[in-house]
Amino acid sequence: MTRYKPNPPVRRGALAALVALACLPGLAQAAEKTVPQSRPEVTLSFAPVVKQAAPAVVNVYASRTDRTPRNSLFDDPIFRHFFGDTPELRPGGPTAQSLGSGVLVDPSGLVVTNYHVVEGMTDVKVALADRREFEADIVLRDQRTDLAVLRLKGSGPFPFMEFDDSDALEVGDLVLAIGDPFGVGETVTQGIVSALARTEEGISNYGFFIQTDAAINPGNSGGALVDMNGRLAGINSAIVSQTGSSVGIGFAIPANMVKIVVATAKSGGKEVKHPWLGAGLQSVTKEIAESLGLERVAGVLVTDVTPKSPAEEAGLQHGDLIVAVDGRPVEDSEGFSYRFATKPIGSTASLSVVRNGKPLTLTVKLATAPELPRDPIKITGDSPFAGATVINLSPAVAEEYSVEQIKQGVVVSDVDEDSRAAALNLQKGDVVLTVNDTKITTTRDLEKATLGQRYFWKISISRGNQIITTVVGG
Repeated sequence: MTRYKPNPPVRRGALAALVALACLPGLAQAAEKTVPQSRPEVTLSFAPVVKQAAPAVVNVYASRTDRTPRNSLFDDPIFRHFFGDTPELRPGGPTAQSLGSGVLVDPSGLVVTNYHVVEGMTDVKVALADRREFEADIVLRDQRTDLAVLRLKGSGPFPFMEFDDSDALEVGDLVLAIGDPFGVGETVTQGIVSALARTEEGISNYGFFIQTDAAINPGNSGGALVDMNGRLAGINSAIVSQTGSSVGIGFAIPANMVKIVVATAKSGGKEVKHPWLGAGLQSVTKEIAESLGLERVAGVLVTDVTPKSPAEEAGLQHGDLIVAVDGRPVEDSEGFSYRFATKPIGSTASLSVVRNGKPLTLTVKLATAPELPRDPIKITGDSPFAGATVINLSPAVAEEYSVEQIKQGVVVSDVDEDSRAAALNLQKGDVVLTVNDTKITTTRDLEKATLGQRYFWKISISRGNQIITTVVGG
């Protein structure tokens, strides 16, 4: 999968009725959806919707100048005696650049784009549709949702786009995709919502996407998926393509997830908090469905319940089958994660559960995962872990790094480039379980286990859903 923007979804209804009423407050929402009744209705233009939405879509130019290795001429004592330490004379390092799109979602100048557009970048410029350019601060990056929020360095008010209720979308709804493909300038493409609740696309931790056939190409990442009311239905994020160009299969992050990230940025938060269930979940397979006597393969099976968690307090048990959240069906674990993650913390959610073939409803409190001292330690010395920073495992860390199924070990939070840990291909989110058959429970355990030199190192780590055990030389 190539990570580019998908098409924006459009609200359902007669093209004639919806487009004609799109600019009339209140009427567009109230209009009933009908099949076009005449040729003039079919030939009506999307221009009113574009005029309303396009000013809020921006181009995002992100860059990073890498640090240049110190040059022997500039470090020469004689040179520094005469010229001093003059960094402005040093040659610039290689510059990494990224081009994408974004959407203004607040008149104060808040812009939503994709995390992968600004990943690793330090400098950001934003060009508006009216050709004004502003520098921008990156106020929040959330890799789990593949979203980031920028703030323009300029005085508003700025044009902005209101959010749609993405749960109200239906397959067949008309949508517009607005962005800057290939850097050619703002471009609008039209299509329909091809599918909803697409999961397992590997784009973000909360894999639940709107699929569209609107043409999406490189540079569209972070752009707007727009409904027929000119509202933001989603953020275009990826396409399926072997060439990098549109083949009519694009994906957008639903607006209801975007709202959570934007609300966090508005409140000054640096990290997006989602509700914590405290239960291990498994998607229902065909074999599981047959063993449970289910008519269809859908829902998530509870594999374990964490003590003193919201799941335990709600009465959830091992073997329960969750089929809906607040009345909305759950097809698989990714669908449940999305439904649960978009609920507001501090309230409650209703879980529709099947237990021993009988339906029941449980009410679960929506609270954040508890945090424990992380005690970060950077491993040094001659072990294969040298250059890795590890933190203690807790429910909050497990949720942050998507390792909810792991109960013991320490989590890799960072890996230095050109380190022994990098050579071992250790990655952020890996959980170190054992070293030379010694269980690792805390970061201090790993620090102690990696002291000194050894002829070999036997290592077990958890990555994704796999336990990897290997032996490397000392």
